[in-house]
Amino acid sequence: MTARAHSRAGRAGRRPASKTEAAVREGWHGWDDYADFYDWENARTLGRRDVPFWLRMTAAVEGPVLELGCGTGRVTMPLAHEGVRIVGVDRSAEMLARARRRVRRQRRGVRPALLRADIRALPLRPGSVPMVMAPYGILQSLTRERDLAATLGEVARVVAPDGIFALELVADLPSWGEYSRRVSLRGQRTPGGSRITLFESVRQDRARGLTIFDQEFVERRGRVTRRRSFALTFRTLSVPQMSRRLEKAGFRVEAVLGDYDGGPWHRDADAWILVARRL
Repeated sequence: MTARAHSRAGRAGRRPASKTEAAVREGWHGWDDYADFYDWENARTLGRRDVPFWLRMTAAVEGPVLELGCGTGRVTMPLAHEGVRIVGVDRSAEMLARARRRVRRQRRGVRPALLRADIRALPLRPGSVPMVMAPYGILQSLTRERDLAATLGEVARVVAPDGIFALELVADLPSWGEYSRRVSLRGQRTPGGSRITLFESVRQDRARGLTIFDQEFVERRGRVTRRRSFALTFRTLSVPQMSRRLEKAGFRVEAVLGDYDGGPWHRDADAWILVARRL
């Protein structure tokens, strides 16, 4: 999924999602395939713009922080480098393999604990962490209401009383523009390395509240071409909708932010961040 700049893109080339296809898809599908290109793409889109925010959030926390959907360690490792005790959880073995390679190369800070687990059933003791963080859109990969409810219940179980739960939603998914097979990114994997082109299509299944990103990565090195195609599905949730679900799970929403510097949230804000406290 590419940068937020695409969120209000044109609507040419719509293709409605198959009802059968949307019904069987779960949000974790596609992430193993995405792992090989995730860091390349994010270096050109979101990058580390959110990392200083998460560093500020975790600076005053005593005890380990739990990160949901740690992936390749894009956020995990910069925090660990600065001395944050962090436990990262992810379902994708391919994503975690890349994060573990980063840990092996680590030269400073503290070593993060990386666990392969489903965020709907967290492998932690009740009340064992003072803070849980869910960066950029991880909760929206829970495409069914019961899965989101189960995850929020698990977060409420493992976070300490009066503990913090901070999460970010993908901004403006409810009105993300649809398009078909657009060249979203081009570039080299490494200086002098293979060249990658990302062809992306976006579909909205509004009946089910889903946004589907069809990704095709084409990698060329000399005369060899490799193609990887998969779909990433996100649940369309607004800030008010997520706030209500947090309150139902036993949290009090203390702040809703619209950027990584702590500015107020509004409908067209670049970031949709909620900070809640366990009651």
